[in-house]
Amino acid sequence: MLKLDGISKTYRIGTFGGKELRAVNNISFDIAPGEVVSLIGESGSGKSTIGKMILRLISVTSGSILFEEVDIATLSRRQLRDYYRRVQGVFQDPFSSYNPIFKADRVFSIIKRVYFRHVPDDEWDAKLRSSLEAVGLNPPEVLDKYPHQLSGGQLQRLLIARALLLDIEVLVADEIISMLDASTRIDVLNLLAELKTRGLAILFITHDLSLGHYISEKAVILYRGAIAEMGTTDRVFNNPHHPYTQMLMRSVPHLDSRWEGKEAVAEGPEEGLLVPGCPYFARCPVSQRSQACKSAIPELLETEPGHFVACRRYADILSEPTPPA
Repeated sequence: MLKLDGISKTYRIGTFGGKELRAVNNISFDIAPGEVVSLIGESGSGKSTIGKMILRLISVTSGSILFEEVDIATLSRRQLRDYYRRVQGVFQDPFSSYNPIFKADRVFSIIKRVYFRHVPDDEWDAKLRSSLEAVGLNPPEVLDKYPHQLSGGQLQRLLIARALLLDIEVLVADEIISMLDASTRIDVLNLLAELKTRGLAILFITHDLSLGHYISEKAVILYRGAIAEMGTTDRVFNNPHHPYTQMLMRSVPHLDSRWEGKEAVAEGPEEGLLVPGCPYFARCPVSQRSQACKSAIPELLETEPGHFVACRRYADILSEPTPPA
């Protein structure tokens, strides 16, 4: 349904644009109908940039994003409107999505004016009520309120209801529960899981490993704009191959034991600048012995069915001849 094919995003920075900052570097993966893909990484890894490129809020420097085999960069203004009817995003801070001087129902009136102009009012009211109830909201309690009169969880659900009104097929969920309290978080997660069963494809952008593990079938681990590891969630979480992924898993605290995880940190290049070699080289506890890690960008290799890793060690292992039986 949605396919990212070698997409990159580069910015010119410095005096007279003399330097290049690579926010996203050669990212490829796809999202199938009814599938949740978690995009996991620390701040600055390029997660939100990828989400914005999918929503065409920013342009792709190279590569392509295909929706049903059509490059979204080629869409006309009219085609783009139809694209947004099928692909929508919900972002981290729900309060920033609303104008504080208008009541919350304004986001729905805009949808009606653009996409449902000829729908009779009574039919529209029934459709709106159904969408709100689907996300656990009581229409009379939320539609006539200003944003500051509603909780973050209610505002986030309103945005999801807006997406449901359009019968969308892909949802980009960018850190949508990071600002919500614990009780509301599980409600929103369960709502996304229910929408998935209806065939909705979801890109779940998060820095929280536990959330990614809870909701997704596939996990993509990002580091400095590049994929470090990718595969089915069970394989990536239960058998991590990349040193960065292994470090992330060790960083998750366990209530029954004292955390003693350590990470080797070396002096590295300025964040995001284009440099040769593995982007994780300066922090990797095992790469310091390998000149190849310093000079060559590792390829994303399939180490087992449905499990890919960008690490030079596995390139060497896979290239070794199989011993005779």
